[in-house]
Amino acid sequence: MKRTWDNAKKQNASAAAPVESRNEIQRVVNRVKTSVLNDYQELAGEHGRLLRLALNEAEAIAWATGFPQLFFPTLALEKAQSAVSWHQRQRAVRRAAAEIAFAE
Repeated sequence: MKRTWDNAKKQNASAAAPVESRNEIQRVVNRVKTSVLNDYQELAGEHGRLLRLALNEAEAIAWATGFPQLFFPTLALEKAQSAVSWHQRQRAVRRAAAEIAFAE
């Protein structure tokens, strides 16, 4: 009986360790997300919501790999740059459409 109790205590202790590391990883991911959001928010203009969605997608993909602390920073930057690039294309298209409308 004592051995079973000792084994259960060891399993509970080892089960608690990943939770702490997961919380720490989540804090790191949140810090990176906030940093990227602050860096790219102004560049995304009125499409800030798209930027936040892109960062959420990057976080989901990173967690699916099992190593979010390794993959998230790069994914977040790629997604943020893609969102800003899309915003700039949209702005250019709107400007060109307005110029064409006035030319006719």
